[in-house]
Formats: sequence, structure tokens, C-alpha cells
Amino acid sequence: MQGSLGEKIGEGAFSDVHAWAPGQVLKLFKPGVRQRTISHEARMIRAAFAAGIPAPEVFGEVTLDGRFGIVLTRLDGPTLLHLSRTGAMTPRQVGAILATLATTVHKTPPPAAVLSLHDWMYHSLRGAGDRIPQYIATGILTLIERLPPWDGLCHCDLHPGNVIMTADGPRLVDWVGVVRAPAALDLAVCHVQLSEIVPEFADDPDRPRAVNAAMQSEYARLADMSQAALTAAMEPFLPIVCVFALVGDAWPAKREWLIQRVEAALHLENQ
Repeated sequence: MQGSLGEKIGEGAFSDVHAWAPGQVLKLFKPGVRQRTISHEARMIRAAFAAGIPAPEVFGEVTLDGRFGIVLTRLDGPTLLHLSRTGAMTPRQVGAILATLATTVHKTPPPAAVLSLHDWMYHSLRGAGDRIPQYIATGILTLIERLPPWDGLCHCDLHPGNVIMTADGPRLVDWVGVVRAPAALDLAVCHVQLSEIVPEFADDPDRPRAVNAAMQSEYARLADMSQAALTAAMEPFLPIVCVFALVGDAWPAKREWLIQRVEAALHLENQ
């Protein structure tokens, strides 16, 4: 793969983004992230791009000093998170863009390579080892099995930090968690992150909550459904989203809260 490691232009919890070649970047994963996980994300991005979803294009995979990476289209522009924090966009505008992107994803037939929610969770829980208590792993898989059948596409990490506003419009990044699931799962991800977790770390706790409310309102309008129906559809997926966070160790400071939230949901489910 032609290219060389250039300046770091972005950073996430599990990867850094570096300039690589003209029009390209390298998403270089941090030590400890398995090659299997990275190759899975590359396959998911390829599938999303081929399906016409506004995702980056994959040019290949590389290894540098023992770290694995994916070469992607360089997407120049601020994230929705930056535009929200600086006041360049209102919560209503940010929420509307998230809702439109979610609608685009959910209207796209899932590519063959995309795992079902149950299979994705099963393999993720096995990979998490003893980080997830066994009773939670068993309970959440049982909960998923009880849900009605579906065959929709979900991004599973749809939030303002994963949307880059390019000159050609918004582009959605970070596709490692994509699954076959009802649209309500993506909405539940947004809800838990923006209304329950992010406010505790934000400079203005009301802003992410306002973005979430705007996103739900616009999504309900686009889907021609009531807010009450949307809320009811999300409800069974809220504990599943908490397990997503536990598997990825995305919010270590919230680990006990997440476990308690899942325990309460599983207790009600078994009554």
C-alpha cells in the first residue's frame, strides 16, 4: 500500500487518524486492538460504501510497527460534535442531520457480510472474556432472542462525533459495530449516549440532550410515526446498548452504572 505516515489529524478511543497519501488517511489502531476486529471494520465500511451510504472508501489495510490500520478516503471538514460545541450549528440542526443519516442507513438493505445483532453480540461477549459477568452475557442474549425478527441495517454508533461535514455533505465514520437489527437500536444508542452518558462529561449538559430530542423528533417525522411509538420501540434495546458500552469499555467511569442498568432491565424482563 503506497503511502507514508504523516501528521496526526484525529484521535479516538481506539485509534489515531494520520495523513497517508493524497486524498487518503490511515486509521491506525492502538496497540492491543486485534487484526480480526480491524479487518471486520474494513469489510463493513466497504459494504456500506458499496451500498451507497455516505461512508468513506477503503483502499486497503496496513501494518506499521505492530499496529494495524485501514487506509480510507480523507474526509476534510469539522465533525458535527465540533459544530455543536462551538455553536456553529444549533441542536435542532445537528439532530436533523443525524436523523437524516439514520434514515438513509435504515433504508439500505443489509449487505450479506453484516452479522445479526445476536451473532455480533455473541462473538463480542466471547471476546470480552471476564470483563462481562456471565449472568449478564446470558441474560442479554436471551433478551435478544425474544425480540421480533428483523432484517434492517444499523450503524450502532451514530453520534455527532462520528459525522464529518465535508464539502459534499455529511459522511458517517466508525463502522465496526454495524449489525442487522431494527432501526430502534440506532435510536437507542443515540438516546443512551446523548441523554444519559455524555451530559455527565459535557461542558453544557443540556446540549447533547437537546440534540437527542431533536434527532428523535425529526426521525419520527421522517418515519411518519409518533414520538410515543418511537419511545416504545427503543425501550427493549436500552439494556442492549448498555452492554455494547461494557463490551467496548467505552465509558469505564460508568461501568457500575451500566451494569446496574442492565441488571434492572433483565430483572423486569424475567418477572
